[in-house]
Amino acid sequence: METKTNQFKAEIAEMLDLVVNSLYSKKEIFLRELISNASDAIDRAKFLSLTDKTLVADNPEWKIEIAVDKAAKTLMISDNGVGMDAAELEKNLGTIASSGTKAFRQALKEKGGESLPELIGQFGVGFYAAFMVADRVRVVSRRRGADAAFQWESDMGGSYTIGDSTRDGFGTSVMLHLRDDQAEYLDRWRIEELVKKYSDFIAYPITFRQIDVPADEKEEDRKRREEDEKKPVNTMVALWKRAKKDVKDEEYAEFYKHLTHDWEAPFETIPFSGEGQVEFKALLFLPKKATMELFMPQQKRGLSLYVRNVFIGDDIEMLLPSYLRFVKGVVDSSDLPLNVSREMLQDDAVIAKIKNAVTSKILSTLETLKKDEKRYNEFWNSFGTVLKEGVHVDWANAERLKKLLKYPTARGDAGKTVFLEDYVKDMPSDQKDIYYLLSEREEDARKAPQLEAARKHGCDVLLFCDPVDEFLTESLREFDGKKFVDVAKGDVAFGSEAEQKAEKDATEKAAKELAPFIEAVKKELESKVSDVRVSTRLTDSPCCLVARENALPPSMVRMMRAMKNEVPDEKRVLELNAAHPLVKKVSSMKGAELSDAVTLLYDSALIAEGSPVTDGARFTKLLADLMLK
Repeated sequence: METKTNQFKAEIAEMLDLVVNSLYSKKEIFLRELISNASDAIDRAKFLSLTDKTLVADNPEWKIEIAVDKAAKTLMISDNGVGMDAAELEKNLGTIASSGTKAFRQALKEKGGESLPELIGQFGVGFYAAFMVADRVRVVSRRRGADAAFQWESDMGGSYTIGDSTRDGFGTSVMLHLRDDQAEYLDRWRIEELVKKYSDFIAYPITFRQIDVPADEKEEDRKRREEDEKKPVNTMVALWKRAKKDVKDEEYAEFYKHLTHDWEAPFETIPFSGEGQVEFKALLFLPKKATMELFMPQQKRGLSLYVRNVFIGDDIEMLLPSYLRFVKGVVDSSDLPLNVSREMLQDDAVIAKIKNAVTSKILSTLETLKKDEKRYNEFWNSFGTVLKEGVHVDWANAERLKKLLKYPTARGDAGKTVFLEDYVKDMPSDQKDIYYLLSEREEDARKAPQLEAARKHGCDVLLFCDPVDEFLTESLREFDGKKFVDVAKGDVAFGSEAEQKAEKDATEKAAKELAPFIEAVKKELESKVSDVRVSTRLTDSPCCLVARENALPPSMVRMMRAMKNEVPDEKRVLELNAAHPLVKKVSSMKGAELSDAVTLLYDSALIAEGSPVTDGARFTKLLADLMLK
């Protein structure tokens, strides 16, 4: 045929400008797009050959080759796939978004084809990414089963040409004449880097060849170069698409290290397939140890996303809830809708379904893991603090998450934690609520005076000592039909109804006897406490501070103030142990002696809970005077 020149339509020229200058965030994406198109072409040839064996009469070894000529500043991507004739070149490359792949899939669907090949290209604009780095592109193609070859060429000047050409084998070659400032794409290391990054799991071997070989190349150098050119640059095998029984643990570990740059093998490997409305493959990993980046808001996190083995991006946060940010891995979807640049997810409903499936699988894995106490404790010690966040943010899975939580308890040994269901199982028959105590340090919590009545009545208390626990109390609310109750807030009653009545009567009697003293203490501490009363929760300590039912914990108040937030003073209640010898002694004091003693009582209550005293200098002086006496 005669070479003919055609003009791009005005709207197409405008679209070309958009593709080259705005559509893709990185110029390097061009190589991914062209390799993806080459892989598509091979897929199409293989599929069509199922019904027409003459298309593969040459018994091809499917492959993709990248060849560079530094002297000529050209980069060529070739495949031995289905190829195109002149009409297809005109249709597929002369019209933006008239994708041959898309049309191929549509035709198969209309004919009722059931086993559609997994073709990458969907939009017909990926090819034009070549013009981000090239000032001229020539495509030479020979359709399988045809004798003639044709070429398409354009310099993006508003027109393109189509004419006869020659090609020894079937398939397509795309030659890019690179611009002067894009010479980096002529270097082997750069090409290999991009293939590894974006196309490592393409199912066909991708090889590299240097065209402009020096005429005086030594024989040993030639042999070494030719041997290297036979080796695929890509690994070709996507582990997540292989059955778990066919993959060795060492292979999973090697892939995990490559993915995360962790020097240790993963703690747990989770391969699975999503089926139903959305189909995908995933390979997830639980690391062995937590890193500080888990608690850095600006740090990127998420899963790597592939679409039909082609890398789209890493740190895709939309695929994973924030409280599972310690999970690493990949998701590969066959039908995930992307925008035309493949760089943005555009179907929230599909993404949400994948995210829900991934989340459910991880939680199922943890539910199985908790049966192995030793291993689950290893996981919990590393990631328990992060997992707890889920109760606050993921209402749909809150009940499942509560069953995965572990806490130290007042009766338990230091360093030992229990599940909520085990705590409930061990509750005395007359205990109706789940008791907990907030504290910044576990050792302080174990010594807290607010635990004394609980111990007396045989009730254990969960110790909430993680910073996140304070936020969690708002969301925990109840477990197994039992409410969570803070032993350092409001009125807390322990034991049977008869015991509670007896303690209430004794408290009321003591309050009447100590009424003048209580009024004096209220007056002395009126700027610091909201009330003073006789306690039902103390058995050994002389006093303690408790908050009203809905008050912020003192540690949270301190944290918010450290973040420059204005938080009003939260006056608490000072509770006195009427049976304690010290309270009886102080109750008989008068004047300055009473004032000093009350100050020491109040400060001792602050110290007991791990809070700083309000006037350290006065406290030190009063303590010194007391010691001298």
